[in-house]
Amino acid sequence: MMAGFGHTTRKHPRSRGRTWRRSGPDRATLGIIGVICAVAGFFVLGIILGPVAVVCGWLAMGRTWNGARPVPALVALVLGAIDTLLAIIWLAGTAAPGNGML
Repeated sequence: MMAGFGHTTRKHPRSRGRTWRRSGPDRATLGIIGVICAVAGFFVLGIILGPVAVVCGWLAMGRTWNGARPVPALVALVLGAIDTLLAIIWLAGTAAPGNGML
């Protein structure tokens, strides 16, 4: 029953969860921030707020596709992707000859 040359494991047991230091917003907050950025991106600065919403949604989902998905995170991811796509289409239409989509 050696625990390692006089060091016991009862003082500092290994945690089953994360071992790194937790700093920054949690997943629920990231999901809400992503939804706000996605909705605001439909009106102003869609090319910036769309990708921000996608990143916030992805981080709020835990950077994985499997498992339970929180609703705000999924909404932020989808709306951010739509917002980004619309902004790219708008920019491509603005830069095209004739200055229009058609």
